[in-house]
Amino acid sequence: MASGESFYVTSPIFYVNDVPHIGHAYTEVACDVLARWHRQRGDDTWFLTGTDEHGQKIMRSALANNVTPQQWADKLVGEAWKPLLETLNLSNDDFIRTTDDRHERRVRLFLERLNDAGYLYKSDFEALYCVGCEEFKPDSEIVDGEGPYEGVKVCAIHSKPLELLQEQNYFFKLSEFEDRLLALYEETPDFIRPASARNEVVSFVRSGLKDLSISRTTFDWGVKVPWDDDHVVYVWVDALLNYISAIGYGDASDGDEHGPDAREAFERRWPALHIVGKDILRFHAVIWPAMLMAAGLDVPRGVYGHGWLLVGGEKMSKSKLTGIAPNEITDVFGSDAFRYYFMRAIQFGQDGSFSWEDLSARYQAELANGFGNLASRVVAMVAKYFDGEVPELGEVSDADRRILELADTAAAAADDAIERVAIHDAIAEVWKLVDALNGYITEQEPWVLAKDDATRGRLATVLATNVRALGALAVLLHPILPIATEKLWVALGGEGDLGAVPVREASSWRTSGRVAKLAALFPRVEHEAEVK
Repeated sequence: MASGESFYVTSPIFYVNDVPHIGHAYTEVACDVLARWHRQRGDDTWFLTGTDEHGQKIMRSALANNVTPQQWADKLVGEAWKPLLETLNLSNDDFIRTTDDRHERRVRLFLERLNDAGYLYKSDFEALYCVGCEEFKPDSEIVDGEGPYEGVKVCAIHSKPLELLQEQNYFFKLSEFEDRLLALYEETPDFIRPASARNEVVSFVRSGLKDLSISRTTFDWGVKVPWDDDHVVYVWVDALLNYISAIGYGDASDGDEHGPDAREAFERRWPALHIVGKDILRFHAVIWPAMLMAAGLDVPRGVYGHGWLLVGGEKMSKSKLTGIAPNEITDVFGSDAFRYYFMRAIQFGQDGSFSWEDLSARYQAELANGFGNLASRVVAMVAKYFDGEVPELGEVSDADRRILELADTAAAAADDAIERVAIHDAIAEVWKLVDALNGYITEQEPWVLAKDDATRGRLATVLATNVRALGALAVLLHPILPIATEKLWVALGGEGDLGAVPVREASSWRTSGRVAKLAALFPRVEHEAEVK
């Protein structure tokens, strides 16, 4: 996409039945990095996240805790999910809750339009249901139980018994969209990414689609079907609609506190890029675009299904005691290190393993020594050898030119990687400049040049080159390391708002002319015991 266009990115809205773990945080940080980068591209950017609060699982948990479902949701959102925004230093523009009035009324409006268009009907239904997934399970995800569940059918994901539900429900004619979906995947190859995710979805749709039950009658915690109060909207249909309810889907008069004109806001933002875990890919890449087609709306810009975080070889899960709270990491290493580690160490789109040892090693080698020490040395040398005055570039050598040119090529290469949603590649491109600068300082030996007045001009050029490249790094790494780069920006005398400096012009940043004292960007983690 060209700079200056609309860029709307969403995380999934997370189910509030439990507290966040680093698997949730991984998705949130990826969305935030993309949003911050696109803002620095000059794009009209909007980042949405939020919580999914309806459904049978929430109702049962509330009853078990002797509170109402709304009280249970309010408690978890207030105590766990909204604090996560601060823990990770997220820059989201909005936070949607499926219990918000703006969401519920727009869900009803959407359902009415599907019904008016003839895509809904009522019928009897019987199927095996997983409360954990909040989903009627396809045959491929139903397995025979083992141990205490021997002799019963269980969910392949949760390994818990499935419930046989018999209801009269409203159905969405999903089966009618099989050909249109396959045409979408064919005509827009990058609609689903990465390629492995696309192949899985295409295979699933080609195997045949069944109509989707979109209402429930066995419980009442959800959005009421507009024309039938005995039914509540299936939690997944309810949840998917957050992506348009939050940006004002509805009539022009349907404004709220998030904007006076809903239609204008919606037309400005939609369609969105959805970043989701691969376990919920089918909902977003099959059911969601079909619903939008039925309503006469544009399909999403794309759906990116990233891999799972693995701990001890297992997918992150509170129920299996592999869930790690994000603050367990940020309390020791800080939010910048959390953001950097998960975006750099794991190829986005693939499964990745987390270990405390790897996190600690990367923190020390790449952040503290590689980037932090580099910044401290350069600022300290300018303060020592030029009394804090940023020197001017003199005669430029080939070595200097290579550094300055790398600042430009790193910016372009990283921008291209972000366009592919290859966040790990974007960081790797920028880190080439970090490594090159460390090598350049070792090679040029400014501390030796400082000993002789005859080489003072050369010293000035070497330090000016370092300062210019460090400023470029502050710009390019800001979406990943917002706290550390802000500190560096101030120390370099960077002019204006760092978050507003275009990434493609990173090497053209301006300094006020003087450096300020710079504390360690990534302090040493003192106690090894704190790193588990």
